[in-house]
Amino acid sequence: MIEVRNVTKSFNNVTVLHNISATFEAGKTNLIIGQSGSGKTVLMKSIIGIHRVDEGQILYNGRDFTSMNRKEVVDLRQEVGMLFQGSALFDSMTVEENVRFPLEMFSQKPQEQWKERVDFCLNRVGLSHAAKLFPSEISGGMQKRAAIARAIVLEPTYLFCDEPNSGLDPKTSLTIDQLIREITVENNITTIINTHDMNSVMEIGDKIIFIHKGHKSWEGSKESIFDADNEDLNALVFASKLFQNVKKYHNR
Repeated sequence: MIEVRNVTKSFNNVTVLHNISATFEAGKTNLIIGQSGSGKTVLMKSIIGIHRVDEGQILYNGRDFTSMNRKEVVDLRQEVGMLFQGSALFDSMTVEENVRFPLEMFSQKPQEQWKERVDFCLNRVGLSHAAKLFPSEISGGMQKRAAIARAIVLEPTYLFCDEPNSGLDPKTSLTIDQLIREITVENNITTIINTHDMNSVMEIGDKIIFIHKGHKSWEGSKESIFDADNEDLNALVFASKLFQNVKKYHNR
């Protein structure tokens, strides 16, 4: 579990996050949603530690990240997996080598165990057949699955996903969403997903935090989002005709 307590963050005297508190639970897909410029990306980067918060606390299973020394931060980051928006695979490495890279950098396991772990992760995301291929030789969806395999190879306690469906078609996006949720539940990971994809919200939104103009404006589940009494959230969720029709059906 990750707790955010009264977090405030400013840049150049402009407050971007205003006294935000939230709890992200283990074994659930926790989504941060909001319009571009709402502060959702700054919130995720603050939780990870890319941005240092001005006020407040960020607790990883009760451990105060905001007061850790350098060694403690390094140790904690070995418990964290990260799925980047653009997959961020190394072009000069095969899929297998990309997945093995975090083990080479951070693992305390004996080297003879690395191949077993890499093979397990590739099999889990359905990419055993692509192990020897380079990122340029596989599709965008396969690249994303390879990035997921790399993100979980160190058996993380916490998983952060930044716009995991960016650039993917709806069918592939659904596959990625389901894969992330399955891995989260199977391993009881605290997963935080930063997204503006409303399909993802309705598919895997166990817990949803809505950020609007730097404030936590609403939180709830995908089941409760249709009944939310929040004009700004409704404007975001029901911006497309698809979700306008869904809402009409829901209100019958």
